[in-house]
Amino acid sequence: MFFENQTVKQTFFKNTFWLTFGTGVSRTIRAGLVIAAARVLQTAGYGVFAYALSFAAFFTVFSDIGLSGLLTRELAKGKQEKERYLATTFYIKIFLVLASVLFTAFIGPFFTNIEEAKKLIPIVAFLTAFDSMRGFFFSVVRAYNKMEVESAFTIFTEIAITSLSALVLIFRPSSLFLTIAYTLGSGLGFLGIALYTRKIWIPAVKNFFDKSLIKPIFRSALPFAVMGLLGTFMINIDSVILGIFRSAEELGLYAAAQKPIQLLYLLPSLVSASFFPLLSLMVHKGEKTKVENLVKKLTIGIFALSLPMTIGGIILGKELILLFFGARYIGATLTFQLLLLTLIPVFLGLIIGNVVFAYDMQKIFIKTTAIGAILNTALDFVFIPPYGIWGSAIATIIADVAANSYTWIWVNKIVRINIFKNSLKIIFSAVLMGLIVWELKSLGVNVLLILLSGVLTYFISLIALKEPLLKSIPVVKKLV
Repeated sequence: MFFENQTVKQTFFKNTFWLTFGTGVSRTIRAGLVIAAARVLQTAGYGVFAYALSFAAFFTVFSDIGLSGLLTRELAKGKQEKERYLATTFYIKIFLVLASVLFTAFIGPFFTNIEEAKKLIPIVAFLTAFDSMRGFFFSVVRAYNKMEVESAFTIFTEIAITSLSALVLIFRPSSLFLTIAYTLGSGLGFLGIALYTRKIWIPAVKNFFDKSLIKPIFRSALPFAVMGLLGTFMINIDSVILGIFRSAEELGLYAAAQKPIQLLYLLPSLVSASFFPLLSLMVHKGEKTKVENLVKKLTIGIFALSLPMTIGGIILGKELILLFFGARYIGATLTFQLLLLTLIPVFLGLIIGNVVFAYDMQKIFIKTTAIGAILNTALDFVFIPPYGIWGSAIATIIADVAANSYTWIWVNKIVRINIFKNSLKIIFSAVLMGLIVWELKSLGVNVLLILLSGVLTYFISLIALKEPLLKSIPVVKKLV
């Protein structure tokens, strides 16, 4: 069940389990590192470190131009020419990574006015290369529905990063040495997955490079490249513009508000990565009914996950910031609460975006992502100078809602989805949970007990209302 691909449902379950397990463990480790770094380096030092990571993520997209996602899609179709495709894509990838490293190291320092950050950018150039190449090899194992392999190396990478970073925080705490440790840990993760998959890619790279495929690959990857560029731009532009207008201390507060939200964004990404190869296969076979049923269940499930997180997180915003980051970061509370409003549109957008990919209609997603990126940037320049990190959060909310709403409209022309009509029990349970959480907060109950009570209230309410979604969960199927 957990190591072999047998049936569609079993493969989907296996992939979801391993990606959830791997990312859950790795992100728990990463969360510990983020909290420790924020407390040890304090707001200014942590702000510079977080800015460096955002800068790396911003430039990583230039080293991929959508090749990883394209490779997964093409290999998952079982093409006879996949060795040629893999080899040619690999060499294109190497060229782009080298170009991105040089550009980031020598041009990147001119993108910021924060002197401390300029020292980190050449190091970040190597972090960009390691992350990009690791993602490339992950795309290969994903194409073979071997998410257990990705899970193992994701955990290994996080352990390497956190172990080295912990030594720095104990013996030599500074944003510079922390960035070096982070980069070295990422490099170890890249080497691990590259060595593991060597029997797949080395023979292909040696024998099957085909220069005639370069143009077709670039043509096919272009939509992915534009989407990746715009998507990464949209996620990280806030920090970049904050670095122009605001201080390192405010960057630290914004990072404290933003990092937990970005960790939550991984939840729908796991589901998307798990079902995307299967969805692509269904679309390729023309099984539209199966596609509609799968997408309907996934969107309702994601909505059921994001709604209570949004309500509960907003109510407990101050308590959660104090719990994880301490009193120095209390100024991040409102920004954190505002950014929680992006969970629902982003969670749903990540699912329906994969429908667009599977149907090879990336041009639609390019338009919607462009809307979000342009709107976010324009509003950042309007709101950040007078309102700081609050203004950045408001700009993000408006841009996310606009972009994902436009995508939703187009996807409904391909696959009919009526999520809210089928989610009344979910909405009722989430509101009930919110009322319980609010009352317990007013009584001064410990925040961890409030969180536990909220989860139990929501889950019990769904069972009592016999929510059909729970029938998909074997453990509770008999209770509904």
